[in-house]
Amino acid sequence: MKIGTLNEKPLHGALKAWYAEPGDQLEVRVDGFIIDIVRGDLLVEIQTASFASIKRKLLELTAHHPVRLVYPIAREKWIVKLAEDGHSQLSRRKSPKRGRVEDVFAELVSFPTLLASPNFSLEVLLIQEEEVRRHDPRRAWRRRGWVTHERRLLEVVDRQRFETPADMGKLLPPTLAEPFTTSDLAASLPRPRRLAQRMAYCLREMNVINPVGKQGNTIEYRIASDG
Repeated sequence: MKIGTLNEKPLHGALKAWYAEPGDQLEVRVDGFIIDIVRGDLLVEIQTASFASIKRKLLELTAHHPVRLVYPIAREKWIVKLAEDGHSQLSRRKSPKRGRVEDVFAELVSFPTLLASPNFSLEVLLIQEEEVRRHDPRRAWRRRGWVTHERRLLEVVDRQRFETPADMGKLLPPTLAEPFTTSDLAASLPRPRRLAQRMAYCLREMNVINPVGKQGNTIEYRIASDG
């Protein structure tokens, strides 16, 4: 068992195997941190959970090394429920939710300015996955006791890399009229307004968009001339 793989989840392990190329080194210690993939001078970190948990790691590593953060978003997801034995499948259904690249902004709020660093890049993988759930009546009352046990990779269907704030700005809808509010942005995407608010926050911190006034109590934005 290699360093760092003892508690590795199936989705993380599968993505690491998919992303690795001949000559890469896996699970290498660099500056006190275990790195998923080392490709020459480039450090590749695969994150399947909250960005907040790796903020310190990325900030310290990018001070001295080029780092690429790889993040999967489920374009399509199937929900699998397991029987009490933990192995037999009770049901499998397709979730109506479809993820999009813009969903990365929900996590990017943890360090929106990091993309301005020449040592940092972000790659979003759109995937098909299975979310395996087991029943535990003591937990997750909102799902009637069904909790996520693990996530499994089915296929990587698309990928998009971002190396500068301007790259992130390209996710703004071309039909978006200016000035715009987060409500306008949500309608143009179309995505929930909460995500549009996080997107606007990140792009504002990156100086891709600028606040230019208010519509009542709502901030209006314009795309920065050099964004």
